[in-house]
Amino acid sequence: MALDLIPRLANELGIRPQQAESAVRLLDEGNTVPFIARYRKEVTGGLDDTVLRNLSERLSYLRNLEKRRQEGFALIEESGKLEGKELEQLRAALEKAQMLSEIEDLYRPYRPKRRTRASVARERGLEGLAHFLKEQRPGSDLQREAAKYVDPDKEVPDTAAAIAGAGDILAEELSDSARLRGQLRDYLQKNAQISTTTGTKENEIYQMYSEYSESIRKIPSHRVLAIDRGEREEAIKVNVEADHEHCVQMVERELVRKRSLFAKELRAVCADSFERLIFPSLTRELRAELTERACKQAIGVFSENLKNLLMQPPVKGAVTMGFDPAYRTGCKIAVVDPTGRVLDTAVVYPTPPQKKTEEAAQKLRALIKKHAVSAIAIGNGTASKESEIFVAELIRTLDVPVSYMVVSEAGASVYSASKLAAEEFPQYDVSLRSAVSIARRLQDPLAELVKIDPKSIGVGQYQHDMPKNRLDAALGGVVEDCVNTVGVDANTASFSLLSYVAGIGPALAKNIVAYREENGRFTSRKALMEVPKLGKKAFEQAAGFLRVPESDNPLDNTAVHPESYAASKKLLALCGFKSGALREGGLTQLSARVSELGEEKVARELEVGLPTLRDMVAELLKPGRDPRDELPPPMLRSDLLELSDLKPDMVLDGTVRNVVDFGAFVDIGVHQDGLVHISRLCDRFIRHPSEVVRVGDVVKVKVLEVDQKRKRISLTMRDL
Repeated sequence: MALDLIPRLANELGIRPQQAESAVRLLDEGNTVPFIARYRKEVTGGLDDTVLRNLSERLSYLRNLEKRRQEGFALIEESGKLEGKELEQLRAALEKAQMLSEIEDLYRPYRPKRRTRASVARERGLEGLAHFLKEQRPGSDLQREAAKYVDPDKEVPDTAAAIAGAGDILAEELSDSARLRGQLRDYLQKNAQISTTTGTKENEIYQMYSEYSESIRKIPSHRVLAIDRGEREEAIKVNVEADHEHCVQMVERELVRKRSLFAKELRAVCADSFERLIFPSLTRELRAELTERACKQAIGVFSENLKNLLMQPPVKGAVTMGFDPAYRTGCKIAVVDPTGRVLDTAVVYPTPPQKKTEEAAQKLRALIKKHAVSAIAIGNGTASKESEIFVAELIRTLDVPVSYMVVSEAGASVYSASKLAAEEFPQYDVSLRSAVSIARRLQDPLAELVKIDPKSIGVGQYQHDMPKNRLDAALGGVVEDCVNTVGVDANTASFSLLSYVAGIGPALAKNIVAYREENGRFTSRKALMEVPKLGKKAFEQAAGFLRVPESDNPLDNTAVHPESYAASKKLLALCGFKSGALREGGLTQLSARVSELGEEKVARELEVGLPTLRDMVAELLKPGRDPRDELPPPMLRSDLLELSDLKPDMVLDGTVRNVVDFGAFVDIGVHQDGLVHISRLCDRFIRHPSEVVRVGDVVKVKVLEVDQKRKRISLTMRDL
């Protein structure tokens, strides 16, 4: 009964069947998504990493679905409850089922059940009476038939007990009907409401849910997750409401015939089946489906935010001061050079209770002058506002240009106390490690943030409510794609960064670092093959994403894969360039010469596909390029505003810090992020804020309203 998954994958993802088939084959052969996306474009027809990850996830789901389909049919077949035509009809229905819920509905009547009222009635011999009731033959006498089943020894003392037991059997049969469950599920999905009331524990956060109701069909994902959390915290009670009378009538159409002599008894059976069995079961399903959909949406938003955060352009070439704010224990300072190496550290006390502002200013002026600091990164945690005021005032007194930026310190404390940080900075205490991390986040967000559990980075919503394995897999995939898009210097990359390179993983990353420490820098990509347990397959997957700037072969510092080195050299010769032209940077006319010769002709000559040729030309034109450099740089500030300075209609520049289902939070330099509601992001209709903005974007906003008491700022990006 194995079904062909390729057509379904192609249809769902909007790709050609050949593309789906090629991608599945490459994945099954053990190739990584980044490798396939970058170096097997000809095979897949140019599928990118996002489509490939969706395909991989969907393939896993469909294979599990197929496994469940096969298992269910095998168990039914083994039970002997069906045979012949009925068994074949069930097989056909199972093959037609497209969702797990459909398969479970079909399998439901045959799976082993715990002891129920219906099973007790069967044990008491009432199945025959149930069939009699169900047949509803004209002229039948229910009381006379029920009398035949009265047996005090079997706990059936009278005809009423017999009829009740038979009704229990019919009620369970109705609840097991795949067709009826499907009809009712569809009706509830379209018409049911989810409602909430105040729970047993007061919590102001859930005040809006004290008397709340919304259509299940329309409720947005973020409200589903809020309701789920409120219910877990016992702050609210949740119900699913529907027109029970209409639903019971749907059940009656399944059982009660026109002019049935037993209409009264059977209607009671239908009402019991719906209220006691079907509705509670479907309610659980509907809630689970809502949560599943909401989790998928939240994970998608989190993944997109994380990608945009990790791919923010680095602030290159700047000696940077990391400023980790605090009150009582003082602000921790770390100065790092453009490569992230720690040059100096200090502790200053410009914030309450000490407020040694002048002493702190003198220390920082000395550090800035000594190390030629040009950028200051301030953590956005406790005492950040006071620290930002102090830094802005300090900058005004300097005779050299220095800018600052408030950076998210989410996860910094977790990293600082980790084993990884202890190994990296054994000479510093936890708080100074945090200051180093804050400085490096400004210099190279990707290299620093990969050291932190993605859930702790702070650009999602309800991330701690997500299924851990699914969230970890999705976010891990995002980090992997970002790391491999940028590329990694094999001689300087941390263990954390190396572990995300395609084909490497944590074990090989440790081996690479250990080999590097013992034998010195790698002098070529090929030298990586000397690392213990880094075999041919791992090298094939990883080589194109690892850079070796020190290599005698300049191709080792590009994204050109070693398998294409011969083709690259042939390309240069074909276009009339000398072998040393790549190192000397004299390939500015390469693209023009390829166009003159004709792309297709050149590709045939090199025996490569057009996508590989185009990627090769792009890399040879800009060896060692960083794709993040093509994005707008982050916004550095030299002054700040107070919340009290904000007035309606003020137009300001800001940086998008987080994108959620209902809008975007923007840092406008007052320590408190403002909210641009989804309705105020642009003049056209959009389904999600990510269609307009992304984390890290520098945007122009107008102040609509400032709530000083609640520290809330309402912004708009419309009508500017």
